[in-house]
Amino acid sequence: MSEHLSRRGFLRQSFAFSAVAGLGLGSLPALAKLQEKNAKGLQWLMVGDWGYENFTAQKRVADAMQNYVHQQRLKPDALLMLGDNWYGDLVGGVDSPRWKTQFEEMYPRSAFDCTAYAVLGNHDYQRMPESKVDAELAYAKKGGTRWTMPSRWYSFEFPAVKPLVKVIALDSNMPHSVKGKNFTLTPEEQAEQLRWLKAELEKPRTAPYLIVMAHHPVYSNGPHGDHPVLIADWEPLLREHKVHLYLAGHDHDMQHLEFDGHPTSFVLSGGGGADLYTLKIDEAQRGPYAAKVYGFSHLQIAPDKLTLLHFDETGRTIHGFTKTPQGAVSILG
Repeated sequence: MSEHLSRRGFLRQSFAFSAVAGLGLGSLPALAKLQEKNAKGLQWLMVGDWGYENFTAQKRVADAMQNYVHQQRLKPDALLMLGDNWYGDLVGGVDSPRWKTQFEEMYPRSAFDCTAYAVLGNHDYQRMPESKVDAELAYAKKGGTRWTMPSRWYSFEFPAVKPLVKVIALDSNMPHSVKGKNFTLTPEEQAEQLRWLKAELEKPRTAPYLIVMAHHPVYSNGPHGDHPVLIADWEPLLREHKVHLYLAGHDHDMQHLEFDGHPTSFVLSGGGGADLYTLKIDEAQRGPYAAKVYGFSHLQIAPDKLTLLHFDETGRTIHGFTKTPQGAVSILG
């Protein structure tokens, strides 16, 4: 059976969808037409696992992001930085030269003149020997930077007036495969965040979309696998409050997972520059998409639908889907 047929067979079994044929995902004219249709919506780009010490691959992905923005004549409204922002030592902390070379210049204001909302990954918690978490929080308080991390977990609505989306940004660093290491939340911090998350989800909202972002995926086809603690603590809340998207990194690949009857689409964009991981579960078994590839993602937020596109390091579109405020998912391809 061909890969295309096996994927489509999986989709029929796993969730209600409609395939949008003939878009030609790798076609810039087709994408330009899609952009024009959603021009009144928000344009967000996202990348995870990007702050690697050897930043050769990071530069390739960042260059592809810049080229895509210029080719599509996009004016991004936000960047989402999905964690593992700094591998290795961040010498100088808040004053480290890596802030300039691997953030400010790697994702230049000339292409991304917008807020960069960031969450913490497990490598951010590694003390080498100083706290990179403290440095990231402090850097956000400096003037003249787009880096935004008001606290370890926070929320925002966008735009500020008549918001289209509410985003809840979380700290997913809690015991899993790194249990016992010194870069996880304490049990008290874990409980505090969970109380905050429940209260935040229960607040009235007018925005048609609700998104949760964190570093660790709830479900993943990669080597880290599904996260038992997040499944126990967060997954029921995603379901109860009908969260549209859960965005993550951590596994160094690109994924999109759907589950029968679940209101949340699980998106993983972890191809920002760190060494790639080999998938443990094929997309034909659980998908619709999972690939060992460097890349980034583009999220368009329009009143009638979300559009999520995955790109590889050359800027080629490798996967896409749309989702309505009511939760209907359509695969683009």
